[in-house]
Amino acid sequence: MQHVSAHVSDHDHGHVDQEGLKLLGFWFFLVTDCLLFATFFAAYAVLHTHTNGGFTAKEFDIPGFIIETFILLTSSFTSGLAVLEMNKGNKKGLINWLIVTAILGAIFVGLEINEFTHMVHEGATITSSAFLTSFFSLVGTHGLHVLVGLFWMIGLVIQLSRKGITPVTKRKITMVSLYWHFLDAVWIFIFSVVYLMGVM
Repeated sequence: MQHVSAHVSDHDHGHVDQEGLKLLGFWFFLVTDCLLFATFFAAYAVLHTHTNGGFTAKEFDIPGFIIETFILLTSSFTSGLAVLEMNKGNKKGLINWLIVTAILGAIFVGLEINEFTHMVHEGATITSSAFLTSFFSLVGTHGLHVLVGLFWMIGLVIQLSRKGITPVTKRKITMVSLYWHFLDAVWIFIFSVVYLMGVM
């Protein structure tokens, strides 16, 4: 009996270590993503004055990017509430807050697409100037990351509804929450460096 218990304990310990390694690997991914965004920010810093006599940062829609920021900050808060519900073992609460977070994220992406569409209709395309190339590359890459996060959350909601809160789903929720907070931090930099400094 002791031998069986020891075997189960070893198996559980190995499983926990495996989940820990996957979480560590995810941290490495976030570090590389930081480098990616740092490169885009550096390019924007160099090119933001190269407007080719066209659209400039002073023409950004101020109410639009303030609303986008508020929605993304709120979604970061709701993703934190989802983690709290997970730690309580409340599957229903966890799923509900994930859905709310995904909806807010979808609204953010929709507003960003609307902003891009409006700019393109005004003649401000990605090829119009070096400034716009760096702007669309930076903000668009962030938007794509948010879209990936949305699909990830939808997949987790489906997995949670079928399997409930397990060590595996806990690790995945922790990862998606870290990812979402990371995107929120990147957006704060975009909000400050691109939009606020741009209109000022």
